[in-house]
Amino acid sequence: MSPSITGENNLQKVHAGGKVEWPFSVSADASEVKISFSVIAGPDSENAPEWNVTLYDNANGELWSNYRSKSEISVDLPGRSPKEFVLEVICPKGARFDDNVNTEVTVDDGAGTASMNFKAIASQSIMVLKTQIDQERSVADTLYLKAVAEAQSSSTKPKDIYAILSPAGLRGYVFVEGMNTDRLREKTRDIKKARSFIDGETDIEEVGPYLVPMSAVVGIVEGDIVELVNGPFKGEKARVQQIDPAKEEITVELIEAMVPIPVTVKGDSVRVIEKER
Repeated sequence: MSPSITGENNLQKVHAGGKVEWPFSVSADASEVKISFSVIAGPDSENAPEWNVTLYDNANGELWSNYRSKSEISVDLPGRSPKEFVLEVICPKGARFDDNVNTEVTVDDGAGTASMNFKAIASQSIMVLKTQIDQERSVADTLYLKAVAEAQSSSTKPKDIYAILSPAGLRGYVFVEGMNTDRLREKTRDIKKARSFIDGETDIEEVGPYLVPMSAVVGIVEGDIVELVNGPFKGEKARVQQIDPAKEEITVELIEAMVPIPVTVKGDSVRVIEKER
């Protein structure tokens, strides 16, 4: 029976500086096999940054790395039973979008061979930047200007920032999408109202709800006390009498008016200052 390699080898996305792993097992009739490796970075192999590829087993730890000069190792299969391995790939911090690495693992027991390919592709990160409360838009605008200036200064230099999102209603945080997380941190150090990035990353599922426009009347209920923030009654206090979610309008009654007159305004024209009890 020829040797066999079993396990998942699905394409994995990884951010710059991050790592991915594939567990797999090797079986053979022989008590020893030779495992060889072919590591090819793309799409431009000559100019691609160097990925770190390492093979581990549960008993002895690291067995092979692409930083070694040899591309082949010998491994014992005690009792000729399947042996468990983990292939680890670390994405270089200088990786660009769609940089990738393909690792082919070949097992030879002297009577036959078996191979399996493992591919990782560099993908952008979504990070959460802390800001001073109510300065989210200011931080986002400053970071945007930096990104634009950098893009205009060099057409060949890879972009560090792909997108910036400062959702309405999310106080103290800004989402930043980019490739090199170290350079993202550097770009925010001299922004006065920016604090620091939260450790780790977020994903598009967490950002998704902020991509859907929120109704201007969400959170407002009849009986709330509001302040009008624009229009002819700017600065006046009023009590909410009726809400029209479809039109995103509310009808309020001015508290200090001599004659109570209902006034209909857009939901974004008021600020809630006291909730209805």
